[in-house]
Amino acid sequence: MRYCVGITSMAPDNADYRKRQENLQFELALLGLLAGLWGSSYLLIKIAVATIPPLTLIAMRVSLAAVFLLIVMWYQGVRFPKDWYTWRMFLIQAFFNSIASWTVLAWGQQYVDRGLAGVLNSTSPIFVLFITLLFTRHEAVTAWKLAGAMLGVVGVVMVVGLDALHGTGQQIAGQFAILLSAFLYACAAIYGRRFSLISPTVRATGTMIWATVCLGPLSLAVDRPWTLNPSASSIVAAIFLGLFGTGVALLLYFRLVRTIGSMGVASQSYLRAGVSVLLGIFILGEQFTQAIGFGLVTIILGVAVINIPSPTSSVKR
Repeated sequence: MRYCVGITSMAPDNADYRKRQENLQFELALLGLLAGLWGSSYLLIKIAVATIPPLTLIAMRVSLAAVFLLIVMWYQGVRFPKDWYTWRMFLIQAFFNSIASWTVLAWGQQYVDRGLAGVLNSTSPIFVLFITLLFTRHEAVTAWKLAGAMLGVVGVVMVVGLDALHGTGQQIAGQFAILLSAFLYACAAIYGRRFSLISPTVRATGTMIWATVCLGPLSLAVDRPWTLNPSASSIVAAIFLGLFGTGVALLLYFRLVRTIGSMGVASQSYLRAGVSVLLGIFILGEQFTQAIGFGLVTIILGVAVINIPSPTSSVKR
């Protein structure tokens, strides 16, 4: 009798476990897609800034994303919240996610080599980990996740090459700006947890509206874009960057903040560094080396360690 009861009680647990695993696999696939969109943004930015100043490019990026997301909202039939408190939260999220982070990153990249910039900008998960451990404590911080974060950094260094680290200590202001952008990304991943009751579409649209309001007039005042003569390739790159690298990417981002947590969504910074290097190989003809191959495997392992429940937590269940 006891034996039969034991078999019966295990069936729902097994079914629930399989469902969790399927859900996790789907969310990790979305994480890979997000990394692909943001990893390709580096190439698009490189093409666009050839004839479009960084500030104007960012303003175009957020404006196109805001229009795209408003259309998505209209199609879904969802509405904006009417209280000022939520809109103030959207402004703070926009500051972390785009207004400040993209501006300081664009400034820092002018003075730092691409490889070192990729390493410095991929440190968001480490910032998330220590902010969570020391201040917010909004999710579990384990040695397993710390190991994953460190593996990810090692993988990024291998992918971009150890030579990238030779510039460390030079152009301190530019390097600090890129680290600051990684810190702001970490703050965005943590702060985004506050929007759990608001749909990802509304969150993404609200933040991009604020970004447009702040960056649009600044671009007009500083760059006077009506005097520019951008090339067709720069314009196409900017459009793709706004619609896919920002609009679609933010829909995925805010969903993942809710489903896999701050540390999980921040781990895409490792993957996007790998995507950026792979695009350089396939599109720009850069050389693929054994170190890059090992680095990509290490990055994937680090992201897996961060997002897949640790053996200890599995036993506890």
